[in-house]
Formats: sequence, structure tokens, C-alpha cells
Amino acid sequence: MNSARRLWTLVEERATASPDRLLAVDEHGRSLTFGAYRAEAERVAAFGATLGIRPDTRVAWQLPSRLESIVLVSALSRLCATQIPMLPIYREREVRFILQQTQPSVFVVPTTWRNFDYESMAKKIVADLRLACEVVVIDRELPVADAAALDPFVAGDDDPIRWIFYTSGTTGDPKGALHTDASIIAGALGVIDSYAITEDDRYPIVFPFTHIGGIGMLFIQLATGCSSVAVEIFDAEQTPPFLGEQGITIAAGGTPLALVYLQQQRKHPDQPLFPRVRFTMTGAAPTPPALHDDLRREIGGTGALACYGLTEAPFLTVSSVHDDDGQRSQTVGRPIGGAVLRIVDADEHELPAGVSGEVRAKGPQLCKGYLDASRNAAAFDGDGWFRTGDLGRLTDDGYLTITGRLKDIIIRRGENISAKEVEDLLYEHPSVADVAVIGLPDDILGERCCAVVVPRPATTLRLGDVVAFCRDRGLATQKIPEQLETVDELPRNASGKVLKFKLQEQFADR
Repeated sequence: MNSARRLWTLVEERATASPDRLLAVDEHGRSLTFGAYRAEAERVAAFGATLGIRPDTRVAWQLPSRLESIVLVSALSRLCATQIPMLPIYREREVRFILQQTQPSVFVVPTTWRNFDYESMAKKIVADLRLACEVVVIDRELPVADAAALDPFVAGDDDPIRWIFYTSGTTGDPKGALHTDASIIAGALGVIDSYAITEDDRYPIVFPFTHIGGIGMLFIQLATGCSSVAVEIFDAEQTPPFLGEQGITIAAGGTPLALVYLQQQRKHPDQPLFPRVRFTMTGAAPTPPALHDDLRREIGGTGALACYGLTEAPFLTVSSVHDDDGQRSQTVGRPIGGAVLRIVDADEHELPAGVSGEVRAKGPQLCKGYLDASRNAAAFDGDGWFRTGDLGRLTDDGYLTITGRLKDIIIRRGENISAKEVEDLLYEHPSVADVAVIGLPDDILGERCCAVVVPRPATTLRLGDVVAFCRDRGLATQKIPEQLETVDELPRNASGKVLKFKLQEQFADR
């Protein structure tokens, strides 16, 4: 294996090439250059060595998107530890499950954050499970030691498991996907090429850094020398203007935050929210086709560039700066980083271009399976293709359009309704800022179609308006929503996916 595909090798190379360039700045005015980053990571690694962290030692950590988190990642990489990043929203149930399954030697947490006591939770779980695990508390000051005491870094020629990322999911226990440095950087290099990222770019860390996308973007920073803005608590009113002041060129965060950016821009249409923006990065959740035009016209730059992937296979497809408007609005781009896609029907027969079926994937960015190997048979078919669970179709030249989820189908009187098809249409309604379409139990219909809408400010929306709009746009009668609910915001997990089961629980009896 090429040692340049090790995270720590990239840290050393970037610190040598551009030591004084900015790696990251945060909302408190603190900053870190690439040179200072390497030095601080080595000091933290030296402290880790005193705890007995060595190659393959499992270290779990659950920290906000802070500079300290970015340093910790590379410190553990310097020690060749196996990292288990946890989303900060996880609480006792998820954390207990992950710690019991992974049996880490060290668990790093903050004392308290957003009024939650992580330290007490961590110590209680470790004690309850009787784990031989040291709880290390890190807030604004990282524990360090003399870096001169560190053993030399040896990359080796193999490709060991260095990451266990847990799926945030929407139901069931999380699954631990096994990744190597190489499986993460494979797609990251494709993103760099498709997005034409250079050292002059700056993007915001406004999603959990512990997500595989956060770590993937760190690889991108180290490979290109671009900078980031770390925001540990996103505020819909205050954060977007702050990001604009910091000069972001990539309005990252996925489709859910792209919608927030639009809402904020619409409050001050004559004042650019992001004056230096090149494009807005969409993904993490279904993207309405009309969103690209909205972003290009209102946020600026060249509009939307999509990124499609999963915890098990990050950065599978992305849009390119060279794609035309139709490709950007109707697809999530083409495979990158050596990925290969196929579309299959329910009988596992490969489908031709233009026909929708389940998306299956192969490629170097694919995880090496799950920590619980009993889950692998359901996740991979007999030929080694990963079952994404997403529905989509490919064009003759390889562009992928996501058409829905295998399980995101409403069955009304025996007729299948794609929730995404209805959502994409309703997003075009002038009063709709965000929307989720769900199926609700119905004694007569089996399921009825319900639209849950976040209205745009100063607008009202009634069911009759929705029905008339759908009919006017030619939507089949059986697909038109029979119920309308309005909410201030849609419940989402840390990856941005709408938690539809919560909406179903909330509105089932209406």
C-alpha cells in the first residue's frame, strides 16, 4: 500500500509543504496552521502513548466539532490506533451498545456539552459493563507530553482497519462499519478532482466531525491545503452570516443545511450571504431537483454539487464543476474513486440504463464489512456488491439519479407511491420550504399519503392548495396527499436524514 494514503503521512507532508497555511478556525477566533497541527498532534500522541495506546488499540471518542477533535484524530493516527468516533447526539442506549461491542481501551468525552453530562454517562457505562477502559475527559485543553518520547512512525505495507464508524440509522441498533485510511481517501481524492478543490477553498464543518464525512473532508484538507471553519453548535440565524464573514467558498452541510442557507438568504435578498461561494454541496438527504436552480439564483456560485455515499461507502458519486445544469439538478453525479455501480431488480437481475432499481456498489471506498460479521450476508450479495438500500437509475454515460428508498414506499390500495417523487414535486410549491411525505395507517386504503411541510415564512398552506398544485402538475390521483401537516422543522438524525418514523408516530391518529 502507498504510505501516502495514511492519514498521518498526509499530515507530515502537508505540514512540510505549507506549514503556515491555515488548517482551521473556529467561532471563538482560535486558529490552527498545518505546521502547528502536526506539532500539537504529536504532543497529544505522546500523552496517548503513556496511556498504553499502541497500534490497533481501540479508542472511542465522542467530541463536538472542535479544533481539539481535529487534533485528536491525527494524534491517534500517529499512534496507529483504531478509532471509534461517536456522534455527539448518542446517549446511553447507543453508547452502551457501541462500547460493549467494541471493547475500547480508552474513551474520550467532554465534561458537559449542550447541558448534557458526557463524563458521568461515560463513567457509568464503563463501570456497568466492567470494561478495562480509561475515560479521558477533554474540553478546551488537550493533554500533552514530550513528543521526543514517541516511537518512529511506521506506515507498513498492509491496509489495517483504522476506523469503526457506526451508522446513525433511523431504526434499530447502529452497525459498526470497518474502514481503513485507504477506503476513506479513495473517494476523497475523487471529490477533490470533481469539485476542483484547491488551497484557496474554505468549507464549514457544520455537521458532526465524528461523521465519516467529517473525517473524509479532513483527508481532503490535508491533500489540498484548503481550510475549514469549525462550528460546534449550528444556529440557523447566527451561523450562516458568520460563515459568510469567514469567506467560505464551499457552502457545505448537505441538503438540509442548503435549505437553511436558502431561508436565511431570502430574509436579505439584496445582501449575499456567502460572497465568495463557488457552489453549495448537497447530499446526506434527498435533494429536490428544483434546489439546484434555487441555490444558483439565490445563494450564488454555480449552484448545487451533489455528493452521494453512505457510512459503509463514503463518496460514491459526486457532481462535477464541469456538469451542466441538467446533470446537476437531476442526478447525484457519476462514480468516483474507482467506484462501480449497478442497478438491479427484485430478482437481482441487472437493469438497463434509465430503469429504476436498487443501487449496488463496489469500489475501494467500500467498508471491509461490519464489526458484527453476522450482518455482512444481508449487506453484500453473493458477488460482493453492497446493497445500498437506495433506489436509482443510471444514464448511458454513468450519471446516477436517486429515486427513493426501498422501504420508503407508500402502499395505497395496493398501488406503490414513491415518497420522494411526491416530495420533489411539493418542494416546487412557492409556500414550501421543506417537506417529507409519509404513509400513515388507514383502515380503508391500507396507507394514506400524508405531506408534512415546513412552510416558508409569512405563508399559509392548506390541503386544498396542495391537492390543486399536484393536479395542476399532472400527478397521478392516487399519489396526491390526502393529509397535510405543518411543522416548524422536520426531525432529522445527525446525517440529515428525516426521521420519518417520528412523524408517523406524531400524526398517525390525526
